[in-house]
Amino acid sequence: MTVEMLLADRAYDTNEIIKYCEENGIEAVIPSKKNRVVQRDFDEFIYKLRHLVEHAFLKLKQWRGIATRYAKTTSAFVGAVTIRCLFLWANLIA
Repeated sequence: MTVEMLLADRAYDTNEIIKYCEENGIEAVIPSKKNRVVQRDFDEFIYKLRHLVEHAFLKLKQWRGIATRYAKTTSAFVGAVTIRCLFLWANLIA
């Protein structure tokens, strides 16, 4: 598996992260901090898609069993996340 892009918010706009991405051929889709002297360009359309991932995590955390991690084992936790994702997906297509 290869990484093509790194989507992150302004908090990750550091010279070290940008340099690492450039050295490894990863496109950094990170908006520049307000105080950065030279504002970098980034793909705004792709950055807006990051909202979908953040929203999915929000929906997962709304389920109490996942948010408080009641599962004792990793496999039980993964099962709970899978079940919740199935319910979310079923609501999208219904």
